[in-house]
Amino acid sequence: MRNAVLYDLEFTAWEGSMATGWLRPGEFREVVQIGAVRIDVQTLAIVAEFNVLVRPRINKQLSGYLQSLTGITNAMVAERGVDFGDAYEAFVAFAGQGPIVSFGRDDRVLRYNIALYGIGDARPLPEHRNIVPWLNANGVSTKGLHACDVARACGAKFDGREHDALEDARSLAVGIRALVARGADAAKILAS
Repeated sequence: MRNAVLYDLEFTAWEGSMATGWLRPGEFREVVQIGAVRIDVQTLAIVAEFNVLVRPRINKQLSGYLQSLTGITNAMVAERGVDFGDAYEAFVAFAGQGPIVSFGRDDRVLRYNIALYGIGDARPLPEHRNIVPWLNANGVSTKGLHACDVARACGAKFDGREHDALEDARSLAVGIRALVARGADAAKILAS
């Protein structure tokens, strides 16, 4: 496999929803942004990008907390957002044969949304890999971090906007390049 896809999601959240695991009434992890970069596994260069805003179906108005955290506004979602089913299918097409790599288990959030919306005919995700164990094995403590923190945690400069799914996917790419420059084996996380 010559390419791998690094991706990140932003999904509906409220003050305290992470601490409570989205278990309070009315809280659902509805995807509002999918961002991804395709990288060449040999050079680690970004060769393509994917970015889509998604209109939530249940919590149609984004919380002030989420808007402040991500910079994604209700107006942006109303103007440029697409239905999750369309966004998911476009992402799977972009990912191709995979693998797809995220910080944590964003694959579970995608599958959660498929179940939440009753999309029974959705194409399966390519093989998913969680980058966290690889980062930890290469000396990067990931406790308390998010995808947006990976580049800096790996010792690289990164000025992207935090909690923007595309910028967070770029942060993963920058972090991987920094660790490989120090001798880490990217094949363990990127090769199929």
